[in-house]
Amino acid sequence: MENKKSSTHDRELLISRKLNAPVALVWEVWTNPEHIANWWGPDGFTNTISTMDVIPGGEWNLVMHGPDETDYINKSIFKEIIPFKKIVYEHISYPWILATINFEEQGEQTLITWHMLFESAEQFIKVVKTFKADEGLKQNIEKLGVYLTGLNIKSRP
Repeated sequence: MENKKSSTHDRELLISRKLNAPVALVWEVWTNPEHIANWWGPDGFTNTISTMDVIPGGEWNLVMHGPDETDYINKSIFKEIIPFKKIVYEHISYPWILATINFEEQGEQTLITWHMLFESAEQFIKVVKTFKADEGLKQNIEKLGVYLTGLNIKSRP
C-alpha cells in the first residue's frame, strides 16, 4: 500500500514554527477576523474580510490587497474545527488548496504546523512560480509571530 504522504509530496507546502504565545492567544488571532486581517498574507499585503464564520461549513471571504494595488479575491469553506487544536479549510477560489493548521500547546508557547495541499503537481508548480506561494507562506507565519509578540508586549503590566 502506498504511503499517502509520498503520493502528495509533489503538491504540498508544509511549515512548522514555534510561536512565543499560548495556544489560546494563537487560536484567537487565527479565528477572529479583527486579528487575522492584521497579519494575513505576504509582506506588503492588507486585507478586507467580509465573512469569517469559523464553524464546519462556514465561509471565509476576504480580499487581499497587494502592494501593487491588485485585489485578490479569496473564498474558503471551513471543513473541520477543533478548538485550540486544528483548523481545516478548503480554498475554493483559484488556486484550490486544502489547508490544515494544527496547534500544539507547549506550555506558554504554541507549535503551529501549516500544511497546504494543492489540486495537482502542475498547479502547485504554477502557483509557487507565479505567486511565490512558498515564500508567501513563510512571510505569513513570520507576520503571525511578529503580531503575537506585539500583543504579548501590550498585555503585560
